[in-house]
Parts: sequence; C-alpha cells; structure tokens
Amino acid sequence: MTTFDDRQRAQEAKFARDDDLRFRAEARRNRLLGQWAAQLLGKSGDEASQYAMSVVTTDFDEPGDEDVLRKLLADLQGKANEVEIRGKMAELRQTAREQIEAEG
Repeated sequence: MTTFDDRQRAQEAKFARDDDLRFRAEARRNRLLGQWAAQLLGKSGDEASQYAMSVVTTDFDEPGDEDVLRKLLADLQGKANEVEIRGKMAELRQTAREQIEAEG
C-alpha cells in the first residue's frame, strides 16, 4: 500500500464523517427550529415535540432549506416573517453544529 492510497482513504473517511456531521446538524437544527416555532404557536409538551418532528421530516421533501422555510412561513403567518425565520435558521444551524461537535 502506498502513501497515496493511505491519503486517499483518509480523505474519503473525512468526507464521510463531514457528510454525517452535516446531516445530523441539519436534522438537529430543524428540530430546534420546530421547537422555536411550536413555542410561537403556543404548543407545549407532546404537541410541541410532534410539531418539531414535522419540521424535521419536511426537510426530506427536497434538497435545501426552502421546503422548511415554506412550511414555517405558512404555519407562522402573523407571528414571524421570512427575515426572522431565516435569521433563526442561521442561528440554530450554528447551535446545532456546536452541540453535535461537543457530543464527539
């Protein structure tokens, strides 16, 4: 085995770890976003948890954040606008990433 092969395997492993981290952070961000939105909607307990999970599953509809954004815009009419939702998405993306990295 050559050094090149070792380096290539290491890069492939890093890519797989980074991809897994990105997926887990996005799912965590969406759950946190759903909890935030549930609070704005006056939901609590199991109802808030179910709503948060609906936000997570919405993200599987299409690549990117637009599917989640559309759901939240529709659900939060009069409670939060697009700028507020996008700002919260960015904030919680960072929070989720930090939480996932802290877990190891």
